[in-house]
Amino acid sequence: MSSSDVVFETSIPDLPMIGRGKVRDIYSVDDKHLLIVATDRLSAYDVVLPDPIPGKGEVLTRISLFWFRMMADIIDNQLTDLTVDDVVSDKDLCTLLRDQSLVVKRLRPLPVEAVVRGYLIGSGWRDYLDTGQVCGLDLPVGLQQAEKLPQTLFTPASKAEAGDHDENISFDEVVDLIGEKLAHRVRDVSIEIYERAAAYALQRGIIIADTKFEFGLDDEGRLHIIDEALTPDSSRFWPVDEYRTGASPPSFDKQFVRDYLDTLDWDKTAPGPELPSDILEKTADKYREALTRMTA
Repeated sequence: MSSSDVVFETSIPDLPMIGRGKVRDIYSVDDKHLLIVATDRLSAYDVVLPDPIPGKGEVLTRISLFWFRMMADIIDNQLTDLTVDDVVSDKDLCTLLRDQSLVVKRLRPLPVEAVVRGYLIGSGWRDYLDTGQVCGLDLPVGLQQAEKLPQTLFTPASKAEAGDHDENISFDEVVDLIGEKLAHRVRDVSIEIYERAAAYALQRGIIIADTKFEFGLDDEGRLHIIDEALTPDSSRFWPVDEYRTGASPPSFDKQFVRDYLDTLDWDKTAPGPELPSDILEKTADKYREALTRMTA
């Protein structure tokens, strides 16, 4: 992909924009459909960085499609038979966006991030060091950083407004937000998806340490998985052959960028720092390798 093909922000004259997230631009197609464009933007610490990652949006879209289809027997998803060519008249724009856009069902998003953890890392590791727990769930003493957890954990978070941080919440708070029956369904299906994906990825030389899902409801109240699924943006992917406990393993995801940012004198607030070309290239390579290993 050449630099001229990089998609940092989109503008589609045919369609009204509903919102611009950290990575995705969302447009209204009609009462039943949305167009979602996965751009090449990169966010870290909830800040959109000024430099895009070439090809990132296509990688996110292709990986999500792969997992949505694999999990279709577990849960309905947002996919439709429509493409950007069906809803956008500008053919040059269609060509630019075709590989990184989806026309999806218009669903009512749940106000919960469904976070699933299989390994002790990130905020879960910090929580464990402080309290011996992860999001209020007791764990055995003596676990190491990056160690596989005794069982898969569902550690939900509230969905923050743009620019804010998601806040970890208890399962009881999820029940208060969406009701007991739906809360149990979200928890159970999140764990089922994660465990199937983790077992598959392990055969491909990748550990999925943790991930997060988003869900929505249709007019009949049926649960759907939406947004993205098990991408390098929403998950931690570790190479099996470099995995060790006691330290944060190397990864196929944006942790590589976070590690670089941690070497800078930056206060984790906007505007984000520019990224050197070698960091951009290495990050793009990591995203592409994750796609190839997982789907080839």
